[in-house]
Amino acid sequence: MKVVSYELSDPTIDSQIIALKASGANVLFNASSPKFAAMAIRKAYELDWRPTHFLSLTGNSIAAALAPAGLEKALGIISSISAKDPGDPVWANDSGMQDYLAFDRDPSDVLAFGGYSLAQAMIYILEQCGDNLTRENVMYQATHMHDVELPLFLPGIKLNTTPTNYRAYNQMQLVKFDGKRWAPFGDVIGE
Repeated sequence: MKVVSYELSDPTIDSQIIALKASGANVLFNASSPKFAAMAIRKAYELDWRPTHFLSLTGNSIAAALAPAGLEKALGIISSISAKDPGDPVWANDSGMQDYLAFDRDPSDVLAFGGYSLAQAMIYILEQCGDNLTRENVMYQATHMHDVELPLFLPGIKLNTTPTNYRAYNQMQLVKFDGKRWAPFGDVIGE
């Protein structure tokens, strides 16, 4: 096993990918930002190195990482997601996606998408509060979510919180890039 890192100020990560290939690794876990994910994908392809490539959620944007690397170079990369992709035609007739796209017509705007999803969670919390909008009740509702499904989440993905675990996103769906989209495989995994 070999571990390498990079700095956001590095001009490339070519030397890190070369070192990983030289180590004989047949698995690459890539936890980089989109710019560096694109560089890693491109360099591994140029080196004719085809490890089983896992790409973290932070760098799995098709528009920001895979397309700049070259979609054909990203074939077979594995990642995970919890939300529907607004750019995926599979969700074109989904009512939650239609509502979102009426709000923001740019499917590649991940910041708007994330903000919209957080707003949906906040709406749920406020609805649970009813007329009791005290800080204590808002915090109580926010820390007692159980199997909450939001319109932009993949089927089966649910929010769950407790007073000792505020991390609501505890599930994901494994996906493999097929040249156009992240194709799900297997069951939803997580708590």
